[in-house]
Amino acid sequence: MKIIVILIGKFIVFVGKIFKRGTSLPGKVALMLDKNIINKLTLPEDIIIVTGSNGKTSTTEMIASTLRSAGKKAIYNEAGSNQIEGVTTVLLKYCNLKGVVKADALVLESDERYTRNTTKYIKPKYMIVTNLYRDQMTRNGHPEVIYDIIKEAIDENVHLILNTDDPLSSLYGYKRDNVTYVGIEKNDLSKIKSDSVYLDTKYCPNCKSLMKYDYYHFNHIGSYECPNCGHKRHNPEFKVSNIDFKTGVITINDKYTIKMNLNSIYNAYNLLFTFAICSLMGISEEEVRSSLDNYIIKNDRVQSFKINNNDVMLLTSKHENSISYNQSLTFIKNQNKECAVVILVDAISRKYFTSETSWLWDIDFELLNSKNVKKVIVAGTYKNDILIRLKYASISEDKIYVSSDLDDMMDNVKNNDYKNVYVVTCFSDRMKFLDRR
Repeated sequence: MKIIVILIGKFIVFVGKIFKRGTSLPGKVALMLDKNIINKLTLPEDIIIVTGSNGKTSTTEMIASTLRSAGKKAIYNEAGSNQIEGVTTVLLKYCNLKGVVKADALVLESDERYTRNTTKYIKPKYMIVTNLYRDQMTRNGHPEVIYDIIKEAIDENVHLILNTDDPLSSLYGYKRDNVTYVGIEKNDLSKIKSDSVYLDTKYCPNCKSLMKYDYYHFNHIGSYECPNCGHKRHNPEFKVSNIDFKTGVITINDKYTIKMNLNSIYNAYNLLFTFAICSLMGISEEEVRSSLDNYIIKNDRVQSFKINNNDVMLLTSKHENSISYNQSLTFIKNQNKECAVVILVDAISRKYFTSETSWLWDIDFELLNSKNVKKVIVAGTYKNDILIRLKYASISEDKIYVSSDLDDMMDNVKNNDYKNVYVVTCFSDRMKFLDRR
């Protein structure tokens, strides 16, 4: 029966490759035929699961790439299908008819809500939790709900790699031994007082006492300590000890310098997690540094091209994830280039039928008050919702252009000499811009 299920799965993978579809269908069919099929496969000893609100896809890709550069055969869910069906598809694709997955390492991006389902069948040696933010609250609810769900996936044997700067996800390491902390030291973007629209960890996630912060990197990420229970930012074993935002160079552990292809603190975290896990797996730190230097993400979330005389960069953000949008807006502000910014929101949710727009109010649109942003072009079905939010962010009306439709949006970009244009949109809407170039 095992061989039959594997053959059927491989056949569907083959057909899906032809039609460029079916990243989860082979696994779904296989699990319908045999719900225990994963338990019948022989997996590599080194299994890494990467979960969290932001950074999963990029970090997973960089880990696999770095391991491959070191001569290891590493496989991962490249298509980004990160629930149990997608994971099963990856395993069926790379196993032989005996069920042996031919790889030195298995790196799995895992949807934070469904990680507990994956770990029922797959026991990772390492688990990375990148962070926990407000994300798809229509589906997930508050981040502390997701914290409890992920906790079900963590057993006493797994080695955790945690973001010590995040009070919520770092709590998994509270009074635990087999944990490695990573973090970013105070830098030019750190602030003594939070200027974000909201602060989810004003109160300690462990005991609900008022939290004390020394500084904030962004939102609730920074240096903190609870005076009641002692939950605090631990000294990280792997740290970004310096960030030069002008040159885009980070220094890890005061020694290893890495040039970032995308100059942002969010990308610095992805690189840091990759550096940490690959070092823990025995790859020399210099080899890891060399592999990550000027690394270009291959998932097309960031794309650059020309439209007439304008240099255009498309920054893809996550639906219903305000911090993902903040990442794009912060990046634009820090470029210090005179520019126009397109805000395209034509679909409010990627998966769910909803008119819930409250997450748009969580985005720090105040960042667009930066002097280098000369024009803000608002487009899409929810343009009026964005327009109202921009007014509350005190964006000058003279600075805002509201597109009548998506063709008008593109005409505005084509017919104006902005020099630099940044497009901030989501997965569902990015092709609505790209197809009109």
